[in-house]
Order: sequence, then C-alpha cells, then structure tokens
Amino acid sequence: MTPKHEKQEFVTVLVRDPRTQKEDSWHSYIDYEIFIHTNSMCFTRKTSCVRRRFREFVWLRQRLQSNAVLIQLPELPSKTPFFNMNNPHHVDHRRQGLQEFLEKILQDALLLSDSRLHLFLQTQLSPEDMEACVSGQTKYSVADAIHKFASLNRRFPIEDEERKQGKNDADSDSDRSSSRLGPSDDSISCACKASPASEES
Repeated sequence: MTPKHEKQEFVTVLVRDPRTQKEDSWHSYIDYEIFIHTNSMCFTRKTSCVRRRFREFVWLRQRLQSNAVLIQLPELPSKTPFFNMNNPHHVDHRRQGLQEFLEKILQDALLLSDSRLHLFLQTQLSPEDMEACVSGQTKYSVADAIHKFASLNRRFPIEDEERKQGKNDADSDSDRSSSRLGPSDDSISCACKASPASEES
C-alpha cells in the first residue's frame, strides 16, 4: 500500500545447475551456478550468474568468519568422504545446503559489507585474485570488475553491449532497471582485477 512496501529491498539467490568439470585425466569436481537477482543498493549489478565449486564456498566462509568474529556463520553442508558426484541425491543435497548457506549470509548487513562476498557472487575471480583485490594489490575497483564480468558472462552478454551502444533500452529495462546505481557501493571500493581467473590450486 505505502511507497515503503513498494520499494522494499530483496535479494534472490539460487544455487542450481550442478555440472561435473574435469580437472585433469584423473580428477573431476562439481561446480554450481549461483544466480543473483536483487534491487538492493548493496549490489553493483542487479542480476549475475557465476559458477563456483564447493572448496570456494569453504574459502568464502573462512574469510567471512575471520572478518566478522562476533557473528556465528551458518554451516556449509558437511564434506563427507562418502559424497558421490554420480549420485543425484548427494549432489542435490549439497546444492540445497549451499543455497541455504547463501540465503542466510545475505540476510546479514555486516556480511553484505564484505567485498569478498560480492566478488564471490558476481565475478569469476579465483580466491587468490579476490584476496589480492581486497588487499588493494590490483588495478580495478570491485564495481568495475563486476561490470566488466557482465560482458564475459555467458548468461548476460547482451546487457553490456546494449549499454555501450545505447540500444534497446526499453526491451531490457526489466533485466537491468537498476543495474546502474547512482552511487557506487563505498563498502566495496577496493581495487580489483576484472578478468576471470583460472581455478584455485
């Protein structure tokens, strides 16, 4: 009824589309697509889509916990030696656990101010590159990296092109109605590399 209700912020996160990736001739792993749709001022982009593997979630939780020692972070799904990537039930159980983890994380304003979380969710940078970014050792801002990633992302390549050419604005308003935030997010203003990086070791 009131304008307040109409402008209520939301963050939708989906962890979906598990895929087996070959690391080398002997080793494989599963990664998951993380889809974000939001109108929150905390986010540089309103939609994003990246792929992450379980060990990167473990890294994220450790880093968030070390920066927010007074907060008890939610647990990740347990890493069991009996996990079988060929078992759809095991894979889906882990996928659900990862989604629940992110849903809880995204409800905490303090955690939302951590630039690592934004880089994890909206770029394909490796943990090493994200660490370099938050230490100020790289060239581009976090917001620049996230915007740059959109042009490299298989799900949303047209968005960046349209913005450059100034075409079809009306057609894509629903996809990016607020993707160009006025002020950039000061809480994530460290420098950052924009190009996607290879998997962590």
